[in-house]
Amino acid sequence: MTADIHHIAIIGGTGALGGGLALRWAEAGHRIVIGSRSEDKAHTAAAALRDTTGNNEVSGASNQAAAAAADIVVLTVPFAHHESTLDDIADAVQGKLLVDTTVPLVPPKVARVQLSEQWPIARSTQQRLGENVRVVSAFHNVAAAHLRDGIGEDDGDVLVFGNNKDARELVVGLTEALGLRAWHAGSIDNSVVGEALTSVLIFLNKRYAIDGAGIRITGKSKA
Repeated sequence: MTADIHHIAIIGGTGALGGGLALRWAEAGHRIVIGSRSEDKAHTAAAALRDTTGNNEVSGASNQAAAAAADIVVLTVPFAHHESTLDDIADAVQGKLLVDTTVPLVPPKVARVQLSEQWPIARSTQQRLGENVRVVSAFHNVAAAHLRDGIGEDDGDVLVFGNNKDARELVVGLTEALGLRAWHAGSIDNSVVGEALTSVLIFLNKRYAIDGAGIRITGKSKA
């Protein structure tokens, strides 16, 4: 159990990354609401998670209802559904912290960095939702399978971006609750680095037959 228990909505929580985050945070004792475009899928995923973790504070709802219910909202939908999902939950996330994990992957060339006027995606999220929402960007470079199967020492670090230092600090703590090491990585504009690295890691996975490549920050901190 964690010292500070948060109520976290995972928007797109029936997917691979969302499901992995929900699993690890539920195991850490947080209250979880799984959001989905299909309420039936959300309820089914929540029931399975309660059985797996023994955490009865796990529920399912539509994306909009999930965002309204929680204090922290984590967006884990594919890039293709990013804008429409933001529009759906925009009113529900006002005054809250939203963690955007979105990477601009455009199939079939997902191993190639995609440049667009929206880039970095997290900055466009901040602009779309307005300054009343504290947007933090993270979890771009963590393999969903590692979250599902258990965190190991080779699973990499997490870069955390955002314009609000306190919001970043909260997400750093939530990341450490997953068993991963997290780093403050600067403003939301810097999110472009984490977003781009995902395509590079996908390329490395394929080229070198790596099972979920990640990144590791080297050096000793004196802070």
